[in-house]
Amino acid sequence: MATSIVSPRVLDEFGATRREHEYGFAIALVTALTVVAVVIGGYHPYAEDGGLYMAGIKHLLDPAFYPRETGFVTEHLRFSLFAPLVAGLTRVLHLRLETVLLILHVASFWATLFAAWLLAVQCFVSRSARAGAVGLLAVWMTMPIAGTALMLMDPYVTARSVSTPCALIALVGALGFFSPSQERDWHDLAWCCGGLLAGAAMHPLMAADALACVLVLGCVTAASWRIRVWGTAGLCVAAVGIAAGIYRLAPVDGAAYRSVAATRRYWFLSQWHWYEVIGLVAPLLILAGISFGRRRHGDAVRAALARMAVACGVTAVIVAILFARVASTSYLVARLQPLRVFQLVYVVMILMLGAGLAERVLRRQPLRWLAALLVLGGTMLVAARRTYPDSAHIELPGKTPSNRWEQAFVWISRNTPKDALFATDAHYISEPGEDAQCFRAIAERSVLPDYSKDGGEASITPSLTEAWARGEQADTGLSRETDGERMAALGPLGVTWVVLNRGARTGFECDYANEAVKVCRLP
Repeated sequence: MATSIVSPRVLDEFGATRREHEYGFAIALVTALTVVAVVIGGYHPYAEDGGLYMAGIKHLLDPAFYPRETGFVTEHLRFSLFAPLVAGLTRVLHLRLETVLLILHVASFWATLFAAWLLAVQCFVSRSARAGAVGLLAVWMTMPIAGTALMLMDPYVTARSVSTPCALIALVGALGFFSPSQERDWHDLAWCCGGLLAGAAMHPLMAADALACVLVLGCVTAASWRIRVWGTAGLCVAAVGIAAGIYRLAPVDGAAYRSVAATRRYWFLSQWHWYEVIGLVAPLLILAGISFGRRRHGDAVRAALARMAVACGVTAVIVAILFARVASTSYLVARLQPLRVFQLVYVVMILMLGAGLAERVLRRQPLRWLAALLVLGGTMLVAARRTYPDSAHIELPGKTPSNRWEQAFVWISRNTPKDALFATDAHYISEPGEDAQCFRAIAERSVLPDYSKDGGEASITPSLTEAWARGEQADTGLSRETDGERMAALGPLGVTWVVLNRGARTGFECDYANEAVKVCRLP
């Protein structure tokens, strides 16, 4: 028998060189894909939840902002270190908040894709499969997650932007630690725990979902079939039991809060559209096929990851059906939004699909890869543009906004007193051309609560219910009312300025107007 003439030291050096080369390739690929993902998904820092978080950070940087209706700016920050972290970075770096948020946006995309690459390394041997997995995730980065009102990654910065890569890092560490094919490495456990702790500091609910996935993953990767079967089943039953206990022990919600919570239709499966339900079922079927289909040598890790996603997804659906119902006496379980675990289910599904696409269709054909990027990326780009059709696709700091509503809000920030109290129509965020741009984040002024985003704040913070109901009732239909009706509704609340549609009839003095909106003083 021939003996090797290569020393172990040379083999170790060769392995280290190869690992460095692989990491170099991964960093280059992820950096390129980050650019692709940002270009496809766009960037809208003031839109939707991005505007809510930005307003909260601005209040931390300057407490003089938002002296009225302050709860809608600060309450959602109580359980997260995200806003203090961003405010601290802004002070330390001596940069504009908008610049810091843009840096964080790009960094969060990069970190998510790099964590996904590390997860793909655990599941796939070939570099092309890993590249396909991460490439598809980059292209589908802003994909909606069924009817949960979440995206995989938002086109703006929130606490989820940081908690998502932390959750993926936790899964990477868990796979390395629990894998029966290799020795226990306590560094992997440290990565897993570190990812969970960092995620919890940013977004406790999303970190709880990640913890559940890690625990199930520990069972489905066990060497003993009893642990794989009964351990996994036990964890799923325990999750349902905990939800049942929360439901039974929670106090009965009052009628006022129930009216607020009922506006969050995405909490309740019974109110979803049929195509949103398919968005739950299809990933579970795809992953079930991967879990229990014919497997080749080396497929055990990816099958275990798929089984974990199926188990967690099915359990979340059961919990939602049983305890997150419109007719429930308590909406506490619904408020916890168990279906948010599908963010990780979608990530696993996309990685599996991307690797399969690369191995079976694209292979080593550059033209096929380019065609796939153009077709899949082009489709997502069109969808992104249709979501924010009247705003710049990438809204850079310091650039004059093209959106007419944003222009009005910027004027307000520069030409009205900091202690002014504004009123907008309760449904202003859904007006044509508004593009869900958040008034507070841009105008930096207090405003009566609206139906959409402030309704969401009141639904997760019941103490805001009374303030939300009072404000939302006062500014509903504002642009259709007469000046007398506006004064009767807004005067007692101390409102000093109103934002009306351009076509609204009024005798108020309007200091600013453009093609979409006008800003008027109350006498």
